[in-house]
Amino acid sequence: GDGQNLVTENVTVVEGEVATISCRVENSDDSVIQLLNPNRQTIYFKDFRPLKDSRFQLVNFSNSELRVSLTNVSVSDEGRYFCQLYTDPPQEIYATMTVLVPPRNLVIDIQKDIATEGEEIELNCTAMASRPATTIRWFKGNKELMGKSEVEQWSDMFTVTSQLLLTVGREDDGVPVICLVDHPAVKDLQTQRYLEVIYKPQVRVLQNYPLQGLTREGEPLELTCTAFGKPQPTEVKWLRVDDEMPQHVVVSGSNLLINNLNKTDNGTYRCEASNAVGKSSADYMLFVYDPPTTIPPPTTTTTPTTITDTTATTESAVHDSRAGDEGSIRAVDHAVIGGVVAVVVFALLCLLIILGRYFARHKGTYFTHEAKGADDAADADTAIINAEGGQNNSEEKKEYFI
Repeated sequence: GDGQNLVTENVTVVEGEVATISCRVENSDDSVIQLLNPNRQTIYFKDFRPLKDSRFQLVNFSNSELRVSLTNVSVSDEGRYFCQLYTDPPQEIYATMTVLVPPRNLVIDIQKDIATEGEEIELNCTAMASRPATTIRWFKGNKELMGKSEVEQWSDMFTVTSQLLLTVGREDDGVPVICLVDHPAVKDLQTQRYLEVIYKPQVRVLQNYPLQGLTREGEPLELTCTAFGKPQPTEVKWLRVDDEMPQHVVVSGSNLLINNLNKTDNGTYRCEASNAVGKSSADYMLFVYDPPTTIPPPTTTTTPTTITDTTATTESAVHDSRAGDEGSIRAVDHAVIGGVVAVVVFALLCLLIILGRYFARHKGTYFTHEAKGADDAADADTAIINAEGGQNNSEEKKEYFI
């Protein structure tokens, strides 16, 4: 009723740290202030401490404020702290102290230390004895994954276990799986385990020679097989699919060499590699072409052609040696074409000459018969008469066109 107001604030503190409780008076008239614990025992009366707990220390005392610190806070200190002001009538308010307890331990348990490619594994992350209960998040590298959490409570503490099911591939080998805790009492608390994944070999075939272009009869062919897996492949071998390997083919470890290609070498050559996980292969399809009719231009390219088994499964990666410059496959003999054209033109000219002479002969015969009897007439009238009756004189005079 005298205009004095008692003010305080709630306090949140992490276990083991220092909490500060303040009782303030607005419009103070020098009335007495005291602070009580949750058991309503007096901690401070003005600047005097009746309570024997030395963890409570006076920070500030004046007519308008009583401020007290509590060191090494424990969960048992949690509760309501009362500020009292001796006025008429007396005033009392309380501040609630909340004690946070971070997880005491954070552990990842993995079902299998070494996983096989394509296998589903189980990981469990446990955050023990926290208050309040923690939230657990999973990450694989930088990608967040979804887990399933269970919460157990004992006394005032919570234990949280999160389960993650993960299907692993070869790309996961060496990738960290991170268990991250979200809790108001701690920041950036996390633990991680690195995945170890074993997988069958990945096989590639490198064409060392010819560097580019077609594989032609009489030329050499050199192939190299590379294989990488975990564990490293214990065996790498060459074979010819659906046929026996030619006797002149030289196989030395991962290399295959044919010094002098011929048409009987056509077929599919397979490189196989295996380890404890499984077997993979890559195929090279060889097609031998005829020798070139012209000398091909020189090349300065030094990068080998690479044939990669990108799937790295038991299905073979196939490379066809016929792939390349389609224009070079059909080499054209221009001399032959020129000869054929010349023969056709000559035949056409001969045909035109024969037809011309045939039509000219028939035209000359027509004019000769038209004037029969007219050449021997003495005058024009006699010539007309002779022409009309030329059939009678046709046996007397004959003309030939040469």
